[in-house]
Amino acid sequence: MFISEELECVVCCYEYSRSYRVPRMLHCNHTFCSPCLERLSKLDGVIRTVACPLCRWITCTRSSLALPGSLWVNTEIWDQIAEEKQARKCESLEDVNFTKTQMITSALSPSPRHSGFMSKLQNIFKCVMLQGEQLDNC
Repeated sequence: MFISEELECVVCCYEYSRSYRVPRMLHCNHTFCSPCLERLSKLDGVIRTVACPLCRWITCTRSSLALPGSLWVNTEIWDQIAEEKQARKCESLEDVNFTKTQMITSALSPSPRHSGFMSKLQNIFKCVMLQGEQLDNC
């Protein structure tokens, strides 16, 4: 699965996350990760300003508030982060199950001398693998 450009900050090109690289919206509605916004911000007395790197709109906040606390989280991206993470988790589980099956199949491929015994043993392991996958899907 490819990462959508919408799920990464256009300044640093890292993926947004729900912990460190939280997607925050400037007043112009452009979104960037918190660390990039911190680096882009300038403190001027009681006001903190951030010039949008895309449209140059100036967002002003109080300097007494931390920048992440004064800017909204982009909830559309926030929700997509969870969906993307779940999809990756499912993909990696499928890859692991496929790899396990391939390893067992190649390890149990019958030699000409023991073909009868090994093919029976291979069928038993395939049944066990199928039953295990059915239990995982419940």
